[in-house]
Amino acid sequence: MDNRKQQSLKFAHTQYKRGIVGTYYFRIIPQSFDERIIREIYDMGHEIGYHYEDMDLANGNPQKAIKLFEKHLQKLRRVAPISTICMHGSPMSKYDNRDLWKYYDYRSYEIIGEPYLDIDFKDIYYLTDTGRRWDGHDMSIRDKVQRYFDLNFHATEEIINAIKTGNFPNSVMFNFHPQRWLDEYPLWLQEKYTQQIKNLVKFWMLKLK
Repeated sequence: MDNRKQQSLKFAHTQYKRGIVGTYYFRIIPQSFDERIIREIYDMGHEIGYHYEDMDLANGNPQKAIKLFEKHLQKLRRVAPISTICMHGSPMSKYDNRDLWKYYDYRSYEIIGEPYLDIDFKDIYYLTDTGRRWDGHDMSIRDKVQRYFDLNFHATEEIINAIKTGNFPNSVMFNFHPQRWLDEYPLWLQEKYTQQIKNLVKFWMLKLK
């Protein structure tokens, strides 16, 4: 969960009403971390995980980063059980948060998995709304995986239609950012145009690499 923590709560309620259980990864920043909201989402039956960005916060220093990771993980575990973690892409940073595990082992912290390191995407189809679109992989800095499925979706309606017609994989990892799924039109417009600017910046960042 990146921003608009209240929207995460609404998203969790929507899933709960439909019998869907999700994993909600929370960053440690104030826009994301809120004990009341995390606890309420957990009490609905959803899993809580740590959306870590400690290499970015430590300016690439792994010794500092692991100390931050330990501190932040402990803080989150005081609110809810944590058994999985997921990197924050930090697209504007030069540091990849996953690089922390080149020096340390997250399993030593009773963490059983990190989706970008432990899932075999040959067997599980990956979809993310990063970039505020389902086919934004070409503009994604880090929130992407090796593509094995010959499938591509742009709009949500295309996904719904594929499911209805039986043309959708049985095993899928959906990566949602709740702040993009807004009912309030002014906020929806703000998110839309802000993301368009971000996509343009990321496009040129990738081009100039």
